[in-house]
Amino acid sequence: MTVQPPDDFTNLWTQHRAYVVDLAFRMLGNIHDAEDVVQDAFGRLLARDRDSIEDPRGWLVVVVSRLCLDQLRSARARRETTANDAYTKLDALPAPPTVDPADRVTLDDSINMALLVVLQQLTPAERAVFVLHDLFQFSFDSISDIVGRTPAACRQLASRARRRIESETGPSRFNPETVDQDLVARRFIAACAGGNLAALLELLDADVVGDVDLGSAGPLRQPLHGNRIIARNLLNFYGPASDTTLVSQPINGQPGVLAFRNRELVGLLQLKDAHGKIHDIHAIADPAKLAFIGVRLQSVPG
Repeated sequence: MTVQPPDDFTNLWTQHRAYVVDLAFRMLGNIHDAEDVVQDAFGRLLARDRDSIEDPRGWLVVVVSRLCLDQLRSARARRETTANDAYTKLDALPAPPTVDPADRVTLDDSINMALLVVLQQLTPAERAVFVLHDLFQFSFDSISDIVGRTPAACRQLASRARRRIESETGPSRFNPETVDQDLVARRFIAACAGGNLAALLELLDADVVGDVDLGSAGPLRQPLHGNRIIARNLLNFYGPASDTTLVSQPINGQPGVLAFRNRELVGLLQLKDAHGKIHDIHAIADPAKLAFIGVRLQSVPG
């Protein structure tokens, strides 16, 4: 006999899971590890007296962040002897034979693979502080309780992380506009994961255009126009009934989302926005291209 979780816990899962999975993915760079960490955190929440927790999302952020830090520190200790081989291993990975060779550089650049690698090369504390402060906009006072450092030390960690990232990927990778784009992506994820049609309609421009790349084997489809039809299609493919996990990832300098199902990459969405409204969505659902991107994601050292 299957024991159903209480309703209050189910509501917390629905409201907060997408947010903390996105956070864990940005810290760990791996959807398998991110989902495992979040599952662990919710398991701990289930065992707690939830009436004693004033801010469930804040509690989950602390637990997930600390679990990620533990995993990062363990992984760093294991890989110290092989860290210098990271770029060589990435460059040596083959693409699936059905991918056009001309797409290889484009696909790598699309999901900022160099940035993913650099994030993984930061120290665990640098990565945690950078993700929590620069991407998720937590205060240094809040972060200091999570990582066990003073607020001043956290500021130094964030500064070092920014310098490292800028030296490897260029200063334009993270600026105020990029933070706004991250917020757009997370609003998109929250609306889809919660099945919130009204929130999705609010985020989409009334005249939004959407198209999908299905690859050579897929049928040709005309772009869709208008926020209502596109919103309903998005909820059909990526909503709560689809059993899909969405995480944010910048794509070609625009807000982006990776879609996973059964921990396999099933979609990549580039969201073009202006003034907080998404006016164009380009989705990649070509199995060959997704297979190539999935291999590269799995190869990023953690």
